Amino acid sequence: MNRRIASGSARGARLLAGMGLGAVAARAAYVALTRRPPGLNGLPGEEVWDRTNHRGEPVTLLEGPALVAGAAAAGLLAPGATGRTRAAALLAGAASGILGGYDDLAGSASSRGFKGHLGALARGEVTSGAVKIIGIGVTGLAAAAIAGSPAPTRRGRAFDTVVNGAIVAGSANLMNLFDLRPGRAIKVGVITGTPLALARPSSAVVAAPLGAAAALLPEDLAERAMLGDTGSNALGALLGLAATRLGRGPRLAVLGGLVALNAASEFVSFTKVIAANPVLNRIDMLGRRPVAAPAPAAATEADKPDMEDAFRVHVPPQSGPAGDGVTADPA
Repeated sequence: MNRRIASGSARGARLLAGMGLGAVAARAAYVALTRRPPGLNGLPGEEVWDRTNHRGEPVTLLEGPALVAGAAAAGLLAPGATGRTRAAALLAGAASGILGGYDDLAGSASSRGFKGHLGALARGEVTSGAVKIIGIGVTGLAAAAIAGSPAPTRRGRAFDTVVNGAIVAGSANLMNLFDLRPGRAIKVGVITGTPLALARPSSAVVAAPLGAAAALLPEDLAERAMLGDTGSNALGALLGLAATRLGRGPRLAVLGGLVALNAASEFVSFTKVIAANPVLNRIDMLGRRPVAAPAPAAATEADKPDMEDAFRVHVPPQSGPAGDGVTADPA
């Protein structure tokens, strides 16, 4: 009994240490990145990363890179994880973040959702969203292979790799689908990540990204910054990787839920479902600024945001690379 209590206390200490490291690293990365935003292709950093939201206020996309950097650094230093697990987490988080960043900066809204991107690909058009879908799928499988499986047979290990890879990729995409209101994706991450943090096999993986996300939540809620595809894809991938440390039964249940929700997103607006449920809506609005009044009826279509979301930035097509082709929330 005393040994069990001591083991639980040690695991709790490792969890808190990992979350603390994630929080400190993410805040440090955010401060450094926003102080000197990195430029790209000769463009100054402010032009690359800054956007104007529906309120006419500036927001930065650098919250996403800060989360990726914070989770990666803390994941390498946090106690309790094996070398293979650290390598898998570094690959899953960093690669998903890079692919999401590519879509953030080079994407367009011409195609949306799996159906839109894969349909465009069938017509010979390679969208940034299609690149991200395929890239995150390959990354998920690679991370699952690196993390390994306890199955005693080769067939069992192969099965686990496919299931675990699908969980990582599906979780990365699903988290992106929730990044349509201030703080929503991080709240979903904290709610779903808490049970994983309490489970012994997955707590070492989930500690750093949870700490990093929680540390950046105030910026997100205040609409000073946004996760974008960079941060939401990385957060989802890392939570998915943590879920792959569970037993086979729970993993299959997680995969089923991910498949169902990703499929439903093609036909159902998560925003409308949340708004219609008093409990979900209360959680969704917690800590957020009041919703802005709708635009005057006389405003032209060119004056209105190109997405239904009150948080997503509006960037006219001629202003440069920006967009979110995968995270469409159907009206």
